[in-house]
Amino acid sequence: MSTVPDTDAGAFNRSTAQPAVPARTRPFYWSLRRELWEYRSIYIAPLVVAGIVLFGYAVRLAHLPHMVQAAESLPWWKQFLELALPFAIAMASILVTGVVVAVFYCLGALNNERRDRTILFWKSLPVSDLTAVLSKACVPLIILPVVVLAIALVTQLLMLAAGTAVLLARGTGAAPLWSHWPLGQASLLLGYLVVVGTLWYAPIYGWLLVVSAWARRMTFLWAVLVPIGLSVVEKIALDTSYVGGLIRYRLRGFLLEAFASPPHNVHAIQANGIDPLSLLTPGKFFSSPGLWVGLVVAAAFIAASVWLRRDREPI
Repeated sequence: MSTVPDTDAGAFNRSTAQPAVPARTRPFYWSLRRELWEYRSIYIAPLVVAGIVLFGYAVRLAHLPHMVQAAESLPWWKQFLELALPFAIAMASILVTGVVVAVFYCLGALNNERRDRTILFWKSLPVSDLTAVLSKACVPLIILPVVVLAIALVTQLLMLAAGTAVLLARGTGAAPLWSHWPLGQASLLLGYLVVVGTLWYAPIYGWLLVVSAWARRMTFLWAVLVPIGLSVVEKIALDTSYVGGLIRYRLRGFLLEAFASPPHNVHAIQANGIDPLSLLTPGKFFSSPGLWVGLVVAAAFIAASVWLRRDREPI
């Protein structure tokens, strides 16, 4: 008789203990959802740029059959300029838009909640400062890159499909279009660019979060003027430019670490082209000290943002 209540009590305890595991992640999940609700530019801005790109390419489609026919007698590199350069410009525009959105998001992520005094409400909830800051850091480091990559891939597919349909309707083969912008290679290149760019810019996003948590106003000026001021002071006092060199390396260094220099045989490139995947150097990039030092610095900046948010009051 005594075993039945024990079994029921054990089952009751197990049933009540099971929701405890997902409950730990619920504050982070809803904090992340909050960012997506409040900052709709995360996906609206890349979509707007993609729409502009598609509109421009739709206008270009009227002349595309003539361009394909005229490009047949041109060298490879001129054919690329005629047929594939619009794709490259479109993808670069969407990727750059993602970086710009990430910069302004980080600058306002912790500052806006202090300016509109909503930080009082959010701090009244059972959400730690660590959870709140990590949810904000995930936007430029995870959410936004995924959104930008998805939009860029869909835009690429729509451009290729529209170009193919127009060429086939006019009786012109679509093979030159696909040969100069191969879908598989272009998609891999896009994904690689997004991954290496996001990892490389992680300390920049961390620094912007620190400024957002610390500054009372004019976050953009503080984020820019502090490193520039350090560079100027170093140049005047020591006649060196280590800070300036470090800033330049952080802004464009991933291109040096993640990609190899193209061959110097210009005539061979003009005649036969070059495989873009052959220029990727993931081994060099992921073994680069600059990458790992930058990630450590990014983690330190995020920790500093958590500490600043804990002590900051509404503006």
